[in-house]
Amino acid sequence: MEGCSLFHHITVLKEEATEGLRIQQEGIYVDCTLGGAGHSALIASQLGDQGRLIALDQDDWALDNAKEVLGQEEHKVTLVKTNFRDLEQVLQEQVEPDADGVSRVHGILFDLGVSSPQFDEGERGFSYNHDAPLDMRMDQSAGLTAAEIINEWPEQEIARILYQYGEEKFSRRIAKVICEKRANQRVETTGQLVELIKEGIPAAARRTGGHPAKRSFQALRIAVNDELGAFEDALHQAVKCLAPGGRVSVITFHSLEDRICKQIFNSYVAKCTCPPDFPMCVCGGGEGQLKLVNRKPIIPRDEEIAMNPRSRSAKLRIAEKL
Repeated sequence: MEGCSLFHHITVLKEEATEGLRIQQEGIYVDCTLGGAGHSALIASQLGDQGRLIALDQDDWALDNAKEVLGQEEHKVTLVKTNFRDLEQVLQEQVEPDADGVSRVHGILFDLGVSSPQFDEGERGFSYNHDAPLDMRMDQSAGLTAAEIINEWPEQEIARILYQYGEEKFSRRIAKVICEKRANQRVETTGQLVELIKEGIPAAARRTGGHPAKRSFQALRIAVNDELGAFEDALHQAVKCLAPGGRVSVITFHSLEDRICKQIFNSYVAKCTCPPDFPMCVCGGGEGQLKLVNRKPIIPRDEEIAMNPRSRSAKLRIAEKL
């Protein structure tokens, strides 16, 4: 890594996700996934001098890069190095609590895509196109690496994460090949792992559906960083910390993330079936805490996909606090 000048990242659904927050000039907003700072820069540019953005990331590279990207808007932004599952704790430290003791904000954004530099710069170990140490940590100070999973976890557990997080139908075959190989020699690099994954997938299947290691690498990245568990924790915290009328925008990139987002949003939406003229709910459905701004996810326009093919799988869901 030679400095943040190398941090090239194309922000997905930038305008749509930011518009969904309905920025108030004097409001307080949180970007839970600073990344390349594309969303943060746009949010900050719409804030007045009394407005504030709190931006979170666990990657030092992203935090250093943001100082350059934000430029003249930097005085409106507080950068915090942390995992977004610590959202509520960060807000308790940064925002004055209300009468209920909750630190509330006007909008929260999640962009769950991995920043392009993490894929493109080989030494981070995220890419199956570069031979590099098996790492895959978003936070370089964290303990668990992909190498530890591949070389030390039981075969059944490796198969489970490949299937559950990567939806890899050949997960058992791949796990078996990995464990047979590691019995004689540790698997230390992404290049070695790619070859083992290919060996575990039948030749006919390798010729279709993109790079054969794509699903397995996604699964390992999710497991190393506990991405789904962290997202689930953080989204519940986000709902709690939104002020009435505040909104949360969530951009997901695969079905597991989108399913979690949809299920959590729906769990906070009113399920009352009482007639509108009833003075109070008697059906037990309650009034709910959220309303869905868009029932179907917003997806990138054809022009955005043409400019950035990685955006093809993105989905944006927005909900508003009642």
